[in-house]
Formats: sequence, structure tokens, C-alpha cells
Amino acid sequence: MATIATIGVYGFDRETFLATLAETGIDLMLDVRQRRGVRGSEYAWANARRLQDSLSEAGIGYSHLKELAPTTELRQAQYRADAQRGEGKRSRTVLAPEYADGYTEKILDRVDLAPIVKWIGGSKAALLCVERDPEACHRSLIAARLRRDWGFSVEDLRPPADP
Repeated sequence: MATIATIGVYGFDRETFLATLAETGIDLMLDVRQRRGVRGSEYAWANARRLQDSLSEAGIGYSHLKELAPTTELRQAQYRADAQRGEGKRSRTVLAPEYADGYTEKILDRVDLAPIVKWIGGSKAALLCVERDPEACHRSLIAARLRRDWGFSVEDLRPPADP
């Protein structure tokens, strides 16, 4: 059975992020972010070019799957729900139902995953976005679809707990 991992940027530093990928045997990163930049100097390492360079040095392939990125409209709906719960993007705990339903209908149901599954092939791939926890990110919806329709097992990679 093929495995797909999921990983976010928040909570990691560059070294721990790369070490987690190495320990897990990830050899293909599938970036599902709309904007491939992260605000703040502590996450500058995760901006597209720097991240791709680091992954290349580590022997990990990279592909941006823009077709799986959420639209600005969907992201705005999630931000409104976050505000109602008193959460921010970096502290989000769940996806809003409006966002999850909209993402599934407008993105996930319309994308043919077969070429992506073929691209993954025998690789150990990870879906990348920014949120720390997969429950708070659309990557969990993609992973669930890969599990349901293609038989993937899902492994969620998380940053180490704070000491």
C-alpha cells in the first residue's frame, strides 16, 4: 500500500523540517500552497526558492500542484470562520465546514488525481502546506481523497512538541 505524508511549515525550523523528511524517507514534496511564501523571518526558509534549494540539496524532488491550491475566495471564507472562533492562521485548529465543502466541490472534485498518483509512483511523497496540524489544512482533504479513491495510507508529520 502506498503512503502519502502531510506536513506543514508552522512549528518547524529548517533543520528540523529537513530532518523529519529524512527520518520518514520522503523523496518527493508536493506543494499544495496557493502562495508559496510564508510571512515572518522565522519561516523565510519555507519560501519557494529557498525551500526548493534545500530540498534539492537533501535529494528530495519538488512539484508545485497549483491545481490543488485553495482559491483566494476559499481562503477568505476560512479567515472569517477563524475570526469568529478567535483563531489566527497560525493557531487554527479546524477547517470551517464552508471552506471544506467549497474546497471539495470547487477544487478536489474537479481535479483528476490519476496523473498525480502516477507522478508519485513508487516515491514516498508528502503534501506540503503551512498549517501545523493537518486538521486545520486542506492537505488533509487531499490525503483523505487519496486514501478513499486510491488506497493510500496517510501519515501526518508534525513538529516536535515544545519542551
